[in-house]
Amino acid sequence: MRKSLYVTVTAICAALYAVGSYATSCIESPWGIGQFRPAIVIPAFFAIVFGPWVGGIGAALGTFIQSIFRYGHPWLTLVSGTPANFIAFFLLGYMLYKKFTWTRFIVSSIAVLIAANFACAVGVLAYFLFTGVFPPNLPFMFYLGFTVGLTLWWYITMLPFTLLLTPVLIKAASLIIPHFIPTHIVEASLKSEVPSKMFSGVLVLSGIGMVLVGLATFLPGSETLVVAYKPAMREIVLSGIRLMFLLTGGGCTVTGAIFYILKLFSR
Repeated sequence: MRKSLYVTVTAICAALYAVGSYATSCIESPWGIGQFRPAIVIPAFFAIVFGPWVGGIGAALGTFIQSIFRYGHPWLTLVSGTPANFIAFFLLGYMLYKKFTWTRFIVSSIAVLIAANFACAVGVLAYFLFTGVFPPNLPFMFYLGFTVGLTLWWYITMLPFTLLLTPVLIKAASLIIPHFIPTHIVEASLKSEVPSKMFSGVLVLSGIGMVLVGLATFLPGSETLVVAYKPAMREIVLSGIRLMFLLTGGGCTVTGAIFYILKLFSR
């Protein structure tokens, strides 16, 4: 890629991500920090099509700019959102750029969202401890519950958009600006992969994993996930997390199973 094009697409990614993130930044997580962000499909698209550095740098700059407009300062995002977004979309681009398949896309998206959101949650916790928002003498389970709960909330609210909207963006771009979309991505056929055992297995296993997480929230001690939230709302918040995991996981499991059954009957 020419250097001028590299700089241009990175700037476009950053600008679009900043605007898209800011549009939903008023919808915060139940912990009062961490935003609802369907706009992650923007750097995901750029990372897959233009490579890890474009996706990583564009995402980092975009979330940095958005945070300044949203909060009036960059200090929190410097230790949480900015590095986590760079990690997420650099890794996604590294895993998929020039080696894209839809099965690989699903596996990479799940792995990246878990890892990067956990890193972001740890950064938020570190910032809160450093600035005194959380006193250092609270029980360890408080910090663990905050970190894991925030990670799970981000993950389950981002995953459906990543899996459903990113393919739509790629397909639309391949029709509108086909000369910018790598041939191997244009030629990657969801239709040819859907009947495969690998594709069905990935959907089923990821779905079962999410269902198990949802069921685990019924176990004693699961209240730890929402211990950092207001007592009057803890059960509501926990029920919401539980419902999102059960519905999304159930949907993935059923869809994967249907694809596998259709393959058996098509023989």
